[in-house]
Amino acid sequence: MSVNHYIVTFDFDDYMITISDLKKYDPEKIHKVYDQWPEIAKKTYETNFENISFDGINHIIFVGMGGSGAIGDLFSSILYKTKIHVSVVKGYLLPNTVNKNTLVIVTSVSGNSVEPLTVLESAKKLDCSLIAFSSDGTMEKFCKENKINYRKITNIHSPRASLIKYVYSMLKILNTILPITENEIIESIVELENISRKINSHNLSDSNPAIKLAQWITGIPVIYYPHGLQSSAIRFKSSLQENTKSHAMIEDVIETCHNGIVAWEKESIAQPILIRGQDDYIKTKERWNIIKKYFTENKIDFFEINSVNGNILSKIICLIYLLDYSSIYKAVIYHTDPTPVKSINFIKANLSKNL
Repeated sequence: MSVNHYIVTFDFDDYMITISDLKKYDPEKIHKVYDQWPEIAKKTYETNFENISFDGINHIIFVGMGGSGAIGDLFSSILYKTKIHVSVVKGYLLPNTVNKNTLVIVTSVSGNSVEPLTVLESAKKLDCSLIAFSSDGTMEKFCKENKINYRKITNIHSPRASLIKYVYSMLKILNTILPITENEIIESIVELENISRKINSHNLSDSNPAIKLAQWITGIPVIYYPHGLQSSAIRFKSSLQENTKSHAMIEDVIETCHNGIVAWEKESIAQPILIRGQDDYIKTKERWNIIKKYFTENKIDFFEINSVNGNILSKIICLIYLLDYSSIYKAVIYHTDPTPVKSINFIKANLSKNL
């Protein structure tokens, strides 16, 4: 994975993060979990889970919110070019296309998010296959009481930090229906190990690409992505919002050529970040080059991030790793504790308790 830096002007360019900064501004040590992501992925995938098989599936629906929803986004991107139709539900309602050939996968790391619980209750009444994943909570109890396929995966720190454990657990548990080879999964873990040496907290130097990106962001990031890497962009936006408590936006690179590019005709505090795949479609590459030319000619600073080489799982999980860690470093630069999410807790506290 490479990161190209362009025409950098920012207030934090001389701010080098120290171990003392991490201890002070990340007291719940989320960065320590991210340091262990490759090891967590490896140990999780080597675990002897109880596998499950579903016959005749041609439609998979991933259900989840927040960090759990990011899991569905990731699998949707991975399965994009397969013959399996994939839907991601982030809300209360399933599509009307659910039938006996549909597998509904409901995930709630906490086990208590009301939206996936609502979907779970409705899905059990339908003629479809169903499985749920959580760390415990109401979801575990509901599944046991209603004899729904259920797998318990323990939480690590927070739902967003637990993504790595859930992804590699689900890759193992659902291996009979996910068209992802063991070699591809192993390759992705090796790539995680490679990038970890560059971005983890043992390398707080100016050679750390996650820190470089964190230093560069001073305004509102506008994150551009090709369709196949949409999940990485969505996750980066969410991580910036949760960890740094600041705004971020995402746009499809092709779609923005028909609307969003016009917004750059006015001066803005927005900052374009380009997330590119090493083997993007040839016409997508053409758009990237045109947009870069536009930004350069109009003296608009931008930051470009290239995925690793390899399979789609490797590309997405390594991008998420780099971008998540960058958001943690950005929080520390802002002197902000990345862990608390008071506003989310406010919303949950004011929701009706009834499904």
